[in-house]
Amino acid sequence: MDEEGAQIMVRLTTPRATRRPGSAALRRRLSQAVLYVLVTGGALLCLFPFYWMVIVSTRSSADVFSFPPPLTPGGLFPQNVQSLLQSLPYGRNYLNSVLYATSVTVLMLFFDSLAGFAFAKYEFPGRDALFTFLLSTMMIPYTVTLIPWFIEMKWFGWINSYAALIIPSAVDAFGIFWMRQYIAGAVPGELIDAARIDGCGDFGIYHRVVVHIASPALGALGILTFLGNWNNLVGPLIIMRDPASFTLTVALRTLVGLRLTDYGALMAGTVLSVVPILLGYLAGARRFIAGITAGSLQGI
Repeated sequence: MDEEGAQIMVRLTTPRATRRPGSAALRRRLSQAVLYVLVTGGALLCLFPFYWMVIVSTRSSADVFSFPPPLTPGGLFPQNVQSLLQSLPYGRNYLNSVLYATSVTVLMLFFDSLAGFAFAKYEFPGRDALFTFLLSTMMIPYTVTLIPWFIEMKWFGWINSYAALIIPSAVDAFGIFWMRQYIAGAVPGELIDAARIDGCGDFGIYHRVVVHIASPALGALGILTFLGNWNNLVGPLIIMRDPASFTLTVALRTLVGLRLTDYGALMAGTVLSVVPILLGYLAGARRFIAGITAGSLQGI
């Protein structure tokens, strides 16, 4: 066989991946580039409403409805904040939201983790049936419970009282389920037995062992709970009557008029209301991600 025939035979017998080693890497880089473009585009779409909120907070209402709409910040943020403070007792409303969201978060973390620990590590009559009933309550829509909840709060005399918002929210079925699943997979029974041998009581085991091990799940649940109650509109809108007792969501809602709405002041108040959420998330981002990731891996 001559030299040309030998080269043809080599090309025919050589695998395609061996003959073109760079093609697979090129396809992989192209797919990664397309994925990065799609993810970046999705992130920009999600962030644009927040960017527009900041832009509106620095502009007048006339600028907002101009065409083309402004996409750069203006210089009216101090004036919009001043208009906001003249329209609302904004500082008092801010403190109301902090009190409400923080109280519910602290109580829910305590009671949900305690109940989750009991469901995960203790045997008692009716445990499985009670847990099943607890899970079934998660299927009930929130709007269905509004009228019975309002009647009950009126019977207790808690209208225009934060007790109506805090006490019924101190325990949550999802939080108990979340903590039960995490504790069942993350806290070894041998560690609990060792703590009991060392003289720890049930609450001592919870405080000294379970809370430390389950801190990622507590951090994730705390951020979700605080965020949900900070943004809650329906509950405070139904219960609260006095403008000085309004939370931020209800107070900002009162700025929305049928004809004339100061959108600059409204968005300035909204921007300021987002600050605690951002600070809380940045402070607990690592713990939040760890809790979400670990919780997704726990067996049911």
